[in-house]
Amino acid sequence: MPALSGRTELIAHLGFPTETFKSPMIYNPWFEAHGIDAAVVPMGIEDAHYAAFFGALFRLTNIRGALVTMPHKVTTLALVDEIAPSARIAGACNAVLKRADGSLLGEQFDGEGFVRAVRRKGLKLESARVLVKGAGGVGSAIAAALAAARVRELALDDTRRPVVEAVADRLREHHGSLRVETGPAGPEGYDLVVNATPLGMRASDPLPFDVARIASTTLVADVVMKAEYTPLLQAARAKGCTVQVGTDMLFEMIPAYLEFFGFGTATADELKQSARLQY
Repeated sequence: MPALSGRTELIAHLGFPTETFKSPMIYNPWFEAHGIDAAVVPMGIEDAHYAAFFGALFRLTNIRGALVTMPHKVTTLALVDEIAPSARIAGACNAVLKRADGSLLGEQFDGEGFVRAVRRKGLKLESARVLVKGAGGVGSAIAAALAAARVRELALDDTRRPVVEAVADRLREHHGSLRVETGPAGPEGYDLVVNATPLGMRASDPLPFDVARIASTTLVADVVMKAEYTPLLQAARAKGCTVQVGTDMLFEMIPAYLEFFGFGTATADELKQSARLQY
């Protein structure tokens, strides 16, 4: 972590629990290497206290913004002054910028980072059939970015029917030609399957997909970052699938975050070279 001073600008990393947070181990070494007096600080806050804490947090005079993760991405939409189009379509916000006049801008970079990472794996999204399990903050953002990438077909699976139908309705509104399906779906026949649920954060969690029904040609992606290779990804690799780990998405979205916060930019490869990841 860079040395702190009286001029250090803070980026709050908001979520609960914080044990899986990887961003401080990527941003802070990069800030240190580039002589930037800023720091990403993990802050664990539960749902019941989030709105009150959020308001107090942004009264700090040395706060530049916030990274927002589970379970606060949807709630944050109602707490900012302006919502960027990407966040509005996704129905979730994972970045907040405090502007010079004190107003707060909410943005969404999960989906952009995810799509960049998938393209690096060599998958041609324009002809892909995709299944996303989980329609919360990260799942909705990934779905919105996949729709913008013009996938051939998108299936959304979430046990919360009103939530998943609302996401599907927004996608149909903005991407009228896209075929969007909702409801329980098996993973067979898809080119890409995505776990955008918290399943995999605990050792006792069941797998989000029946891996026996996934073809070895399918790209399997997980957003969980507690371990580099979650149980789902371990099982998929054993079957011969190409996999995408949670930090692949993170490294691809951080350059956009840096620009958003006004700290310049970097490539994903540069960030990987300076990162000090621990699992």
